[in-house]
Amino acid sequence: MSIKGVSGTDLWEMLFAVENAAPVDAADAVTRRLAIGLGATAASFLVADLSGRALVRLAHVPYFTPADTRRQDEEVATVLPFDGGPQEQALRSQRVQVGPGANGAYIVMAPVTERGEVIGLLELTLPTEPDEAALNAVSLGAHVLAYVVIAARRHTDLFEWGQRTAPFNLAAEIQRRLLPSAFTCEAAAFTLSAWLEPAASIGGDTFDYSLARDVLHMSVTDAMGHGVNSALLATLGVGSLRNSRRVGMALTDQAAAANQTLKDNAPGGFGFATGLIAQLELPTGLLRMVNAGHIPPLLVRGQVVEELMLPIDLPFGIRSEQTYRATELALRPGDRLVLLTDGMLERRVAFVDLTHHLLELADSHPREVVRELADAVLAAGGSALADDASLLVLDWYGDHDNPRSARHGADPERASDPTA
Repeated sequence: MSIKGVSGTDLWEMLFAVENAAPVDAADAVTRRLAIGLGATAASFLVADLSGRALVRLAHVPYFTPADTRRQDEEVATVLPFDGGPQEQALRSQRVQVGPGANGAYIVMAPVTERGEVIGLLELTLPTEPDEAALNAVSLGAHVLAYVVIAARRHTDLFEWGQRTAPFNLAAEIQRRLLPSAFTCEAAAFTLSAWLEPAASIGGDTFDYSLARDVLHMSVTDAMGHGVNSALLATLGVGSLRNSRRVGMALTDQAAAANQTLKDNAPGGFGFATGLIAQLELPTGLLRMVNAGHIPPLLVRGQVVEELMLPIDLPFGIRSEQTYRATELALRPGDRLVLLTDGMLERRVAFVDLTHHLLELADSHPREVVRELADAVLAAGGSALADDASLLVLDWYGDHDNPRSARHGADPERASDPTA
């Protein structure tokens, strides 16, 4: 079976078809070209649900809505919860899976991924058993599809709508916009993944990161209160940290600027936010952190989980002209750093043994670690959490000067074993 449709001239034809399609049809333009090139009888793209626990099949159905679906105008979204089957295994292992289809056909499932961030799944139905070249073509096509979806979603709400299995209120809408567009990032020296499990009334949690040439910037913040005011307070904090980071301020100056921003502009005249902000030097592994009234981060080193007892300064927004202290720590290859908010330790979930879970998940990709920990919190605290629960997990490899080992959007050697 040839790899027509995903290489050479055919790749350019695929991109030409994408550019000529409306943004809502961009994914279909790719899957259609792949289906033609590979002789597939069916092809579809399933987008990852925002919960991280399902896939969503999107379709344009003018006159008919299948059962158990959501509909908006002529768009239909069908949710397929993870069940441990080949779809979930493809995403967790970051490897193509092949399963049986109807009438002797074969269903090929390829993760649609960019730098470890799971965007969705590509499914193709082939009439004959695919050989290695065909599987490689599907995997490459899925990687192309990842970039197409990233570009197309800038111009349409279709993908975002499809990913939302529950409606957002205004506070949740504001909070969502504060988070980075990708929750996972793989690089040569590290893998990072973050997650936020929102409370029923939105508690003002955020996380953020940005990768420069030789520095990784990270932050986790928790604004006081709930609802819209908390989301607005979080907006001030995140906006200040991003602004000061982008103009090149030192870490302690970023903290001071965020403090003054909240002190001068908080809704109602007063509001504060706790936070951890950090900078990691990628060539050396030197980590600098500032703790503004926040719970300590955790370090997993070997079989030991310890709290990093940083000097704790006042939260942002309490006192004008507050100064902040930075603490330095040298990471070692194999270290795992965990930044979290107090929703992970809230009263109803206090008996969740984070140390046990972190050690049990030592070999899992950070993408699965944050989801598993969030699942543990939900199991303990119920689906309507009293406070937001968020965390950021960083695995440090110490290999910044070497090229990243990646295949079609992810490093399969770092991916989780779905059978473990």
